[in-house]
Amino acid sequence: MNVLVMNMTRLGDLLQSQPTVAGLKAQGHRVGLACLENFAPAAALMQGLDALFPFPGARLLARLDQDWRLALAAYREVTDRVRDEFAPDLVINLTPSEPARLLAMSLGAASTRGFALDDHGFNADTSAWAAFLQLASSSRGASPFNIVDMFRRISGLSGPPGGDGEEGCGFGLRGPDQQTRSEALARLRSELPDGLQGAPPKGYVALQLGASVDRRRWPVARFAQVARGLAAAGYAPVLVGTAEEQALGQRLRAQLNATETDTPVIDLLGATDLPGLAAVLAACRLLITNDTGTMHLAAGLGVPCLAIFLATAQPWDTGPFLPGSICLEPDLACHPCDFGETCAHLEDGCEACRQAIAPQAVLGLALELLEDHDVNIATPRPASGARIWRTVLGADGLLDLVSLSGHEREDRTLLIRLQRDLYRRYLDGDPMPKAATPAGPPCGLSAQAAVPLSSALGTASEFLFLLERQGQLLGRDPLNSVKAKFLATWQRVQSSLCADPRLTLLSALWMFESERPGLDMPEILALTARFRALVDALRWSISIGMDNA
Repeated sequence: MNVLVMNMTRLGDLLQSQPTVAGLKAQGHRVGLACLENFAPAAALMQGLDALFPFPGARLLARLDQDWRLALAAYREVTDRVRDEFAPDLVINLTPSEPARLLAMSLGAASTRGFALDDHGFNADTSAWAAFLQLASSSRGASPFNIVDMFRRISGLSGPPGGDGEEGCGFGLRGPDQQTRSEALARLRSELPDGLQGAPPKGYVALQLGASVDRRRWPVARFAQVARGLAAAGYAPVLVGTAEEQALGQRLRAQLNATETDTPVIDLLGATDLPGLAAVLAACRLLITNDTGTMHLAAGLGVPCLAIFLATAQPWDTGPFLPGSICLEPDLACHPCDFGETCAHLEDGCEACRQAIAPQAVLGLALELLEDHDVNIATPRPASGARIWRTVLGADGLLDLVSLSGHEREDRTLLIRLQRDLYRRYLDGDPMPKAATPAGPPCGLSAQAAVPLSSALGTASEFLFLLERQGQLLGRDPLNSVKAKFLATWQRVQSSLCADPRLTLLSALWMFESERPGLDMPEILALTARFRALVDALRWSISIGMDNA
């Protein structure tokens, strides 16, 4: 079967499609990829692709400004090429935007998975996982699933990457060719300061200073302290990134040169194309980075990452998909913050989260990874202002995080783990555990966290039960008075879940699922019963922990 995967977003998201492509290829399909034209070079680093279709988004917009007919002609040129050269039997659209949904619908495939449109032009996500991904991307309610795992589930793949004939347990990017790798290594050696020509004593460590927005960028001065420590330990720091980030590199070098001892740094900011960047990363033993596309590229190449997540970024959903990497996030109650939210916690004009993570902690972890090739989970870390996590492959086959900083038993982590278990069951369509036959131990939340959560979930369960009964009555006798009560109860389900901000994502999932166009009463009743089973399972796990406290 010809399967076309569509990912029309950023570089990092595109690279995170590799395990999906590998899984589909392992099933024996011919796999094509549609992506934005400016990220097409990334496809050359991927494996398992039989066809590539770059989409000229910028050119379409430019032609639309000139004449809509020119834009339509360019659009038809792309869709006709897909149909003529690949003729997809199945389109898997991993991009929730309206233009991407429209494009998926116009490619002539017999079926679509992921983000689609129905015959009337309404959004028609083909699975609960697709709905969850869209909701989680707009809510910072600590989605417990890595986006790679969500892409795979949306595509109909289960089990961890690496099974069913897939290569490796991570991304499995092909990476740059041998000539590009050799040229990158030669360039690194030539860029070393006098006295360090040839291979550095212990190897190269890449530093990615930039981020998509400034508030998600760890301060340059702290990167400079880490670079100084790496150089003192015998490693050569290498600055990687775009030309737009060159000013950050200048600031870092100024910080280093301000000390008595000059620290050698190789500055490649803006000096590599994408294959060249991949080759430089492949020559490095470690990448220290903000949450960036560079991080996902390194993870796909098997290069360990030490990644810092600030503001709206968090490691649970966008962390590097590579077991053994390290993720740090601020140990602050307000982290992660919502998109578009103005920071209320400023310190000397800078967001508190950017100041929370100590450079000594980052340097210590980096040296531990470099010297021991691993970080001992059993070794407690001193207070460092950070929640520190190690990426592992979980027992459920999904990427997981294990705390290295004593945060495993905190309410936030316990709730994420409970959601991870029960949301996965719900989204996969598996049975929910019941109070009489628990699937696992109670989650162990503190009473302070559990009481309001249990109350909100209990109220929601009562309204869902009432909604089922009213729906059954409507099925027998559709009185207007019962219809009014049914709609009022439906709204109260959402309101009850919104009573606790930790249930925002669950509330959004209820509204999204229950508002899908075309649902008839039997489908609404089935949805209500299944959602009530999820709510009751959450409440039981929380309440039994309160009883045992």
